Amino acid sequence: MVKHAPGTLKKISVRNARLGMFIHELCGSWMDHPFWKARFLLDDPRELKRLKSCGIREIWIDTAKGLDAVPSAPTVSLEAEEREVESVLREVVREEQANAGAPCPFHEELERARAVHARARQKVMSMFQDARMGQALQIGGALSVVDDIAQSLSRNTTAFLTLARLKSKDDYTNLHSVAVCAFMTALGIQLGLTGETLRSAGLAGLLHDIGKMTIPDSVLKKTGTLSDEEFALVKTHPRRGWEMLRQAAHVDEIVLDVCLNHHERMDGRGYPGPVPGKELSIFARMVAVCDVYDALTSDRCYRRAWSPAETVRKMAEWLDGHFDQRVFFAFVKVVGIYPTGTLVRLTSGRLGIVTDQTACNLLLPIVKVFFSANANAPIAPELVDLSAAQDAIVSAEDSAQWGFDWTALLGLA
Repeated sequence: MVKHAPGTLKKISVRNARLGMFIHELCGSWMDHPFWKARFLLDDPRELKRLKSCGIREIWIDTAKGLDAVPSAPTVSLEAEEREVESVLREVVREEQANAGAPCPFHEELERARAVHARARQKVMSMFQDARMGQALQIGGALSVVDDIAQSLSRNTTAFLTLARLKSKDDYTNLHSVAVCAFMTALGIQLGLTGETLRSAGLAGLLHDIGKMTIPDSVLKKTGTLSDEEFALVKTHPRRGWEMLRQAAHVDEIVLDVCLNHHERMDGRGYPGPVPGKELSIFARMVAVCDVYDALTSDRCYRRAWSPAETVRKMAEWLDGHFDQRVFFAFVKVVGIYPTGTLVRLTSGRLGIVTDQTACNLLLPIVKVFFSANANAPIAPELVDLSAAQDAIVSAEDSAQWGFDWTALLGLA
């Protein structure tokens, strides 16, 4: 985690933004606003106007690089925000853990999950190509993909969900759909969905973004800030997809609902609404969480992925207004507070990669230690179940800053 001088980062209401401020972060998914650059000096009156009208409620500013908030404007310090996030995550941990553990270990399921993942990708590519060409959608074959993913998740939840992080920038839309299908299925199981309802939730995740097939790649893959016209066009994809799916066989109300409402928010500031949060179905609330998590943990042409652990913490920060709390808590139980693939530092000074979750405590995953931070040298790899060890996690670390490839450490590369 990048360190900042005390007091230089402050969270303020977007209403109090002014020219000369340095925007360190917009508090929300980058899918829901036109500013696809990470950090920037707010020096253009047009950008200030767009910032205040795009639906973002709060921003982080860096007072070491730009103007401070006016004295009368309420602010939140980085330290206070971190305490609030810790409080939210502790509440998740206190809730009863419903996960009974996996029938088979991560690496035993991995090869089967790879095969399922490859078949799912091919099916989505085929369906999306039909959509681009204006052909009638053949949904029937997608149901077998949903069933295969559900079976893999039943054997080991984390194997398929970890593979779902592997995406190239050029193949993002196809593999994002596969990933959201898997997250919707795993989350549905956690929430107690069964049978055809669970199957429909998975299919909804697979098809939620099909409306993007009508949006030019020049807009979807643009590396700079979107114009007002381009952002308005992107925001049409939920309704375009809904209209497309209404004409297809094997599509029920759950699939249509998720496609239309996957960018709605609990505070009513999403699109294509506004839809008040109390009117959103459980399935729309589920996909809001799954969609954002997978997008933020994926490399994009305009943005580097956040680590899974950082993403969980950011989503906890945005919980009020963005997500349904019950659904978000259930999702964290699925992926973990330190999801598989997270580099962690232990109290012993060792670094390790999280390889799987344990059933007893979200804070105590299984970790493969391989490096001594104290000695700055490799050590003999060892698999440590933190639920049965004296060691504990001190912090999540940035694997890229350490020069480690998390995919190689998990045997995915």
